[in-house]
Amino acid sequence: MSDSIQIKEEVTIKFAGDSGDGMQFMGNLFTENTALKGNDLATFPDYPAEIRAPIGTMAGVSGFQLHFGSKQIFTPGDQVDVLVAMNAAALKANLTRLKKTGTVIVNEDGFDGKNLRLAKYEKGVNPIEDDTLNDYEVFKIQLTKLTRECLKESPLSMKEKDRCKNMFVLGFLLWRYTRNLDSILTFIKNKFAQKPEILAANIATLKAGYHYGETTETFTTTYEVKKATLPPGTYRNIMGNHALALGLITAGQKSGRPVFYGSYPITPASDILHHLSRHKDFNVKTFQAEDEIAAATATIGAAYGGDLAITGTSGPGLALKGEAIGLAMMLEIPMVILNIQRGGPSTGLPTKTEQADLLMAMYGRNGECPMPIISASTPTDAFEVAFEACRIAMEHMTPVLLLSDGYIANGAAPWMIPKADEIEPIEVKFAEPREEDDPAFLPYERNEKLVRQWALPGTKGLAHRIGGLEKEANTGNVSYDPANHEYMIKIRAAKVDKIAESIPAQKLEMGEENGDLLILGWGSTYGVIQSVVSEMMSEGVSVAHAHIRYIHPFPKNLDNIVKGFKRVVIPEINNGQLVKLIREKYLIEAIPYNKIQGVPISHSELKNFVKQVMEVKV
Repeated sequence: MSDSIQIKEEVTIKFAGDSGDGMQFMGNLFTENTALKGNDLATFPDYPAEIRAPIGTMAGVSGFQLHFGSKQIFTPGDQVDVLVAMNAAALKANLTRLKKTGTVIVNEDGFDGKNLRLAKYEKGVNPIEDDTLNDYEVFKIQLTKLTRECLKESPLSMKEKDRCKNMFVLGFLLWRYTRNLDSILTFIKNKFAQKPEILAANIATLKAGYHYGETTETFTTTYEVKKATLPPGTYRNIMGNHALALGLITAGQKSGRPVFYGSYPITPASDILHHLSRHKDFNVKTFQAEDEIAAATATIGAAYGGDLAITGTSGPGLALKGEAIGLAMMLEIPMVILNIQRGGPSTGLPTKTEQADLLMAMYGRNGECPMPIISASTPTDAFEVAFEACRIAMEHMTPVLLLSDGYIANGAAPWMIPKADEIEPIEVKFAEPREEDDPAFLPYERNEKLVRQWALPGTKGLAHRIGGLEKEANTGNVSYDPANHEYMIKIRAAKVDKIAESIPAQKLEMGEENGDLLILGWGSTYGVIQSVVSEMMSEGVSVAHAHIRYIHPFPKNLDNIVKGFKRVVIPEINNGQLVKLIREKYLIEAIPYNKIQGVPISHSELKNFVKQVMEVKV
């Protein structure tokens, strides 16, 4: 029974267990509850690398990390304050991430001989009985036993009952952090409305876990994290892939065009297809193709027919789509390609995050085939980036490649819902019908932005040739003329370069315009760079942060920004890709910091590296 309530400014919790223990489900429910509480937050779901790893093994450990607070939260946290370990493997895999004096909540029933053996502990060693956890606050709870007792009258099978133990833990944590059960109960009732026995079991174990904390004398302290001070508005919790889907739908509404999404399921992009398929009422069509090539070419057909056409994939699929993307570039039709990056090459690390594909996005097509590239930085930023990619594609008649990654796709953050009437419309113009006495239609005649007209098939007087063979300037007829080929290569590149005139100037996220060091990033390194720069600025260090959304073409003023600092550090979750582009474009000695381990760069890693860089005399 709680005797006191302690106020915490921030807390990081890691839920860990077998992939069948419902760690993602429990983590997402606690995250939703945290968002409703008004805390700022960041999450990091950590899926097993193997789809069906053996139960109880290290390979099968699934995790969900949540960092929440009453202050601004940039990252899911380096080390955790609370570790929930559902079995021996979960403890072994995550104990090094727990802060000294942190709290361990273990399922005592997950540390029997079989689980210890599967986790490869030496014979006779049990970490919850020896001195392994002496430096931590330890709560040993017989979760399996208590869950079965709670559900002894339930008609569910023993296996189904055991699956409810995650709800027992969730109930206990809601009590420990002074939350009510209302939002969780509402969600459960909606999710299991058609399965009354499962619904009753989940409600019973959730409440049992809450009352266990409330009535057990071992637990003498509860904690409260006050609301964060966020800009006024209506908020909801959102994950990156869901934000992308909503951005695409919004672009369809603001352009007046039907949305077509052609995709082949691939981790971690599949959720976008799932989200979009639920929104047919917004004139959204989804097509699950038989393979990546079919998905890309069907999307080209939809674009030719006048739809807002999008295809989505991850790294291996982007490689397969390469020829079709080149065709879309040759046709000069609007199309958005989403690449939710993961570890590579080949199948690589399907469930792990990596900024693996920037150079493939820049150069991964045959011939001279430049295309616009835009990058999401956070789960909430994904909404704006999706909308912007659609705008560029339709206003400039070009395929656009949008880069996200697994960290952004599966991560969550509070999102201030924009007002629909404050979102600018996307201007879409189609070529007008022509009469017999009108001049001949020239499909590749260009305006001042070097953009050709969007001609809908079947429109009177607009018949023209399409295909992958080189186009004759203006007419679009097949041409093998050497001079024409060079001209068309250069004009297509020039059209993409001119997009720099219609995108915002690069801004600094934090810091002064000139100084000792600039940390320049792209994509999901945003949060860790913000946290490091914020902390170092408070220590009096001359440091700033710029984050690039528009990677190709770069913003016109990026040159002035990078040359305003003595040093430029570029952190990436790859082996150094943006740093190559920056060095080539601006001829500066940018300094890379690279991590390629399937996990994000931590605050401490980046800060220590930056301090070492600044100790070197220029």
